[in-house]
Amino acid sequence: MSQKTFAALVAEALPQVRELMPWDVDEMLAENPDLMIVDIREEDEYAVGHIRDSLLVPRGILETACDWGYAETIPELVRARDKPVVLICRSGNRTALAALTMELMGYKEVYSMKTGIRGWNDYELPLYDNNGVQVDIDEAEDGLNPPVRPDQLGP
Repeated sequence: MSQKTFAALVAEALPQVRELMPWDVDEMLAENPDLMIVDIREEDEYAVGHIRDSLLVPRGILETACDWGYAETIPELVRARDKPVVLICRSGNRTALAALTMELMGYKEVYSMKTGIRGWNDYELPLYDNNGVQVDIDEAEDGLNPPVRPDQLGP
């Protein structure tokens, strides 16, 4: 089997998943305030700023959170197989892979938010910290775009 990069995995997943732009998600939320928004970033990323009432389910536990019988099981998420679920990450790449996985697990209407939380912030939609306080757009911008260190660039 040939080795694939993260970008190649995402590129393969994208044609198989439904994507929404941030403004589409904002409209859906206005029409359906109970829309399930699942943020699959890590806890420290979520703390920088997230969509109000979004459910934090880090990517590393997504599959077990979506199924019964695990310490990570989130009952409301397991029961959402027939409901619309919008997945959020930083830029929309992790959610493409997560949406594909959730579809394989039987979720009927799962969406990946294209451009991720960075796009949400760019569109100047509100983000909140863990205390429910709205985050300044420029401060969020800094936190949502961590620099890549030289040692992470590769050879």
